[in-house]
Amino acid sequence: MGIMIKDLIESTDVISVPYKHAEAEDLTMLTKEVVEHVTLPVIDFSLLTSGSADQRSQVIEDLRNACLHWGFFMVTNHGVPESLKEELINSCMNFFDLTPEEKSVYDVENAVDPCILDPIICGTNFNPASESVSFWRDYLRVLVHPAFHSPPKPEGLSEVLSEYSKRTRDITKELLKAIMEGLELEEADIEKSLELKSGVQLFSANLYPPCPHPELAIGLPPHADHGLLTLLMQNDVGGLQIKNKGKWVAVNAIPNCIMVNTGDHMEVLSNGKYKSVLHRAVVNNKETRISLVMTIGPPTMTSVH
Repeated sequence: MGIMIKDLIESTDVISVPYKHAEAEDLTMLTKEVVEHVTLPVIDFSLLTSGSADQRSQVIEDLRNACLHWGFFMVTNHGVPESLKEELINSCMNFFDLTPEEKSVYDVENAVDPCILDPIICGTNFNPASESVSFWRDYLRVLVHPAFHSPPKPEGLSEVLSEYSKRTRDITKELLKAIMEGLELEEADIEKSLELKSGVQLFSANLYPPCPHPELAIGLPPHADHGLLTLLMQNDVGGLQIKNKGKWVAVNAIPNCIMVNTGDHMEVLSNGKYKSVLHRAVVNNKETRISLVMTIGPPTMTSVH
């Protein structure tokens, strides 16, 4: 495994980002396209699960509009304690603090291959020998359903990840039920055909350390997600940008919300009505960003993006 960014910047006094003029100019142009910070549509999960009939109907309509016009929305009052989020962030940070030898157990040379479903992999997208603009990200990726997996180190990660996986699976089930109602699809038929109970659930912890030259690097390039829905929580450092109406916009997240976006399988399920939206992660030169990503899809989902 190539040395991870976090280990590299902690083992040397100076680190530079490879420079390739043409690609760096392209990246700068992309960054300049961000014209505003936006607040995504907000879905009150408590009204969906325990509100009145009228309140639930309104939330379903809000979901329909969010999926139709944005492909992204924020879920509040979702029932995941902030303490659980913080425990998981800390546990994942402790994983990245493990020695390179301990982390190398989970290295897969072709981990960027979208057809891989190794239960646990970790790595980096940064190649210090590259002459192109670099991806500035270390990651841990774990298959948590239908069979649960977790690295044994650090202590406590397995327990908190198991709890978080169950809670996000329950949230996703309720969101999908409401989305299906908004699409006027029969819930029982769709759930049976997708076999959601045995569907694939992938967890990714993405670490974006401070970058000395953020204008020459990007955390993750523009991409769309596989699966039905992707759920994301992060620390207080922003970096998510989405493409909406042809423009890149930076997302302002409400504290302790879960950001949700529709994926490729949802686009197919909705017959193209709800698009799998392009998004990316940008880096900064001051603070470490970490994102906790849970992607949920049917058993046939093979991507680990």
